[in-house]
Amino acid sequence: MPVVLTVDDSNSIRSIVGKALRELGFEIEQAEDGEKALALLEETNVDLILLDVTMPVMDGPTMLKALRERGNKTPVIMLTSESKRAIVAGAMQLGIEDYMLKPFKPDELKAKVFKALRMNDSAPVSANSQVGDAMSAPSRPSAPSGGGGGGGAPGGKNFVDILIVDDMENVHKKFRGAVPPHITMNGCVSAREALTQCQERVFRVILIDMVIPDVNSIALMNQLRALQPHAAFVALVLRSNNDPKAEMSAAGFSDYLFKPFDGDATAELLNKYFDHGNVLDADGNVLTAMGFEGKEDKVERYYNKLKTALKDSIEKLAAACFDDAILDLRQLPLRGDKTIRFLIEGEKDAKKFGISLRLVGSAEAGALFSRVTETAELPLFDSIDRARAA
Repeated sequence: MPVVLTVDDSNSIRSIVGKALRELGFEIEQAEDGEKALALLEETNVDLILLDVTMPVMDGPTMLKALRERGNKTPVIMLTSESKRAIVAGAMQLGIEDYMLKPFKPDELKAKVFKALRMNDSAPVSANSQVGDAMSAPSRPSAPSGGGGGGGAPGGKNFVDILIVDDMENVHKKFRGAVPPHITMNGCVSAREALTQCQERVFRVILIDMVIPDVNSIALMNQLRALQPHAAFVALVLRSNNDPKAEMSAAGFSDYLFKPFDGDATAELLNKYFDHGNVLDADGNVLTAMGFEGKEDKVERYYNKLKTALKDSIEKLAAACFDDAILDLRQLPLRGDKTIRFLIEGEKDAKKFGISLRLVGSAEAGALFSRVTETAELPLFDSIDRARAA
């Protein structure tokens, strides 16, 4: 049966991955850093490596480079938090099959593992599986170097964050100007070109103009969805639409964006799919609020992003079967009512999924939380280790 090596310094992540894959019939090997993983691989053959980006002693990209320099072409899926996602782009040049953002859902883990191993995910894994032989066969090519700002993906495809489909190239230019440099983007002006790109690349978000000459944009979206089942589809609409949210949702789009582009609306869309790492970092069930940098009039926006990020992260933790979440607030800018409202909403979201919330913060934070009944009752610790031990 296939053997999967999980390399991650988080014991909880290794445990979750091990449990999920053992239940599917895989054999599991584990290592807590890249150095130990390389030593293990000197003595053990594996069919797939799940490799964390950030680890002590030797991180994921360094291990991957050493692995490839040895001539080892074992398929690799990289595990990373949103805030470290940009690092993956460089690692892709060394050839990886795919990547996953932590925390991830068990179904996503299963799908990516089966895809990386070229297995039918509807069939059970058995001791008679020939995956190991297939993976070690000399004819198996290494993953190609990424291009266009992306990297190696399943089937030799390249990763690109955004695809924008609009017959006017000025629209591509305007949107590119609103997108941070670390977010990669491709554009195309026709349905045929869009279909070709979606056959050759893997996209995270696909924007489609609703008025393209001789193109049914809804039909095109459905065609592209068949090629990109994990992508979010966003409709580009004019402000003359009466109720774009209801209309586009009924058509099957995840979101919509008005043209001409509004800076705040564009930033909100990017925040939803790419930007949570700027305010909240996730490692297993530890969620760290990142420090605020900017003018005071931007604090409200920071907290709004943080609320959305926390809600999404709690939902992912629930899907990954975590019972509790540790929220590290030591870098959080304390702003009275804004901080209190953020915690109250976060606690409500956690309760919806049956997750208990533990806080890590300073004495100053504790004094603030004690002023309101709802936050005074939340358990507060001065370190992550003490929060874990509670």
